Amino acid sequence: MNLNNNSTAMDAIQKFREYIKEKGLRNTPEREMIIEEIFAIHNHFDVDELFLRLRNKKKRISKASLYRAIPLLIDSGLIKEVYFENGHLHYEHIYGHKHHCHLRCVSCGRIVEFADDEIVSIQNKIGKNYGFAITSHRFELLGYCSQCEQKQKTCTERNTSIKTLKRHQAIDMSIQTKNPHNQRGDTRR
Repeated sequence: MNLNNNSTAMDAIQKFREYIKEKGLRNTPEREMIIEEIFAIHNHFDVDELFLRLRNKKKRISKASLYRAIPLLIDSGLIKEVYFENGHLHYEHIYGHKHHCHLRCVSCGRIVEFADDEIVSIQNKIGKNYGFAITSHRFELLGYCSQCEQKQKTCTERNTSIKTLKRHQAIDMSIQTKNPHNQRGDTRR
């Protein structure tokens, strides 16, 4: 872990200690190990991935401990749920990072993070129109990245060509069936 990541992780651990104390809960070394590992991850993660990373580092933490820690880490403002895919939630650490939104490719799973002041402006306008004090938002756009969109177009064009070819073959077969001389290759009438 580099020094900057270590510093962020230590700040996150301190914030978590304050949160735990304020809630009257008990802090554990396992929870702090979980926080350290989460802040060493620079991508979205799920509980299984986090569990395997800890296990590969010979850390003895159960999945149950992870599942119990996740809601506390969310409530303390260290991580947030990002999206649900393949039957489980994915998370990212947010402490020390600016708010951002996501573009997610539904084909390859590629994720692009972006920030846009217009979204914040729309958020505030909607909150005002409906009498809400907006505290946060989660914005995810789903679609095809440029590489997958090209693959989709190529696949669609290929499927169209195959369908056209099959249609022509079916017509040829129909013509041959109606003209028995053509079945034997006899061109005489």
